[in-house]
Amino acid sequence: MAGKTEQLGQFDVAVIGGGPGGYVAAIKAGQLGLKAVVIEKDPQPGGTCLHRGCIPTKALLQSAHVLDLAADSKKFGVNIENAKLDLAGVMKYKGRVVKKNAGGVEYLLKKNKVTLVNGFATLESATSVVVDLGEKKTGKLTAKNIILATGSVAARPGFLDFSHDRVMTSDEALQISEVPKHITVLGAGAVGTEFASIFKSFGSEVVLVEMLPRLLPLEDHDCSDELLKAFKKRKIECRVGTKLEKATPGAKHVAVELSTEDGKTEKFNTDILLCAIGRWPFTDGLGLDKVGVKVENGFVVTDRDQRTSVPNIYAIGDIVGTTPLLAHSASAEGLVAVEIIAGKNPPRIDPSRIPSATYCHPEVASVGMTEQKAKESGYDVKSFKFPFSALGKGGIIGASHGFFKLVSDAKYGEILGVHIIGDHATDLISEGCAILGLESTAADLAHIIHPHPTLSEGMLEAAHGLTGGAIHI
Repeated sequence: MAGKTEQLGQFDVAVIGGGPGGYVAAIKAGQLGLKAVVIEKDPQPGGTCLHRGCIPTKALLQSAHVLDLAADSKKFGVNIENAKLDLAGVMKYKGRVVKKNAGGVEYLLKKNKVTLVNGFATLESATSVVVDLGEKKTGKLTAKNIILATGSVAARPGFLDFSHDRVMTSDEALQISEVPKHITVLGAGAVGTEFASIFKSFGSEVVLVEMLPRLLPLEDHDCSDELLKAFKKRKIECRVGTKLEKATPGAKHVAVELSTEDGKTEKFNTDILLCAIGRWPFTDGLGLDKVGVKVENGFVVTDRDQRTSVPNIYAIGDIVGTTPLLAHSASAEGLVAVEIIAGKNPPRIDPSRIPSATYCHPEVASVGMTEQKAKESGYDVKSFKFPFSALGKGGIIGASHGFFKLVSDAKYGEILGVHIIGDHATDLISEGCAILGLESTAADLAHIIHPHPTLSEGMLEAAHGLTGGAIHI
């Protein structure tokens, strides 16, 4: 059989990529009665999010949280002595979490009668896909519709030497066998701030470098300022408005040279340089040119139906540049694409309603407009912040940083943006998503009863702050 092409079948939908966009699309296709197949290059489905991104990173953050909680346990009347990090144990825990989730995805694909093919897919035409199955084996399948969901990879800028094991991306950082004494993190977006938070909890000295003027540059400026205060209190050295001029890896350290806009320079040695400056769409070897799929600046061009320039080929997730490179964006886009294929008319995605979530400590989450963006858009803006520390539940859990911030239109009271920094912000933001999705006003929110004592009362208090005065400050 060597050298022959295995016929893998005919399908209604072929999904290339088994990440949170691809596998969700395939499951939905199965639920709608479509014959679907997922082609995934990794041994198990789940994609970058499950194997090299969201899930393993959050597992490390959970271990970091437990360690921090143990160190601070006395204030809760609990004495935990000599709590220390077991990195090997942390990695085993992370592995268990990933394995369980991957098994869950495999089960759901099977449950919904989705065929799973392991291999590297290339488009042969608008309706046929060739799959490198490994061991010199090749497969071929045909499909009425194809969904491209190949995701992204960590950016590896050419000015850094990634051949050296002291210069790494988040991929390698998830596999470390020893906690560095000193680490420098380049980039203070979600990935950079999360890893800075992890390594600080694990005991490293951390320097966080960001070329733009503030941490989490895409978030509301108040949240950026609050995170900077919290990181400084944790003794994470933050260098904002700072550029990496040079990084020279050696046998024992990386020699780093930084510069600021006002001409100041800083030189020091670091054990590890972690590059976290973003991600890049992964379309290598996919054969887009061959079939005429339009690409701009590395991203696949789609319409609101997720349809590419080739009518029966769709693209979702990180390879699409019109929405944030986030797992939940990919999943939502996958549902739209499949429902369009099935002849339905689903609501199209509004990029301004996609929430962001950063799981550093303290957490940061938001949905909608920042205060600055609302002003630039011509709104007469009214905003209010309510601190975590003024909440009964905030005092119980020892919340020392954070707030709920609502941004509204002063004329009609419509809530334009919700911004949260503090414990469980990434869970609490879902109420904000509903608020914006329903086009609610501050008056609407102020009359919705919230349970007490909870952190979610902060949303209620912020609404009261916009409509006459918060109760508890």
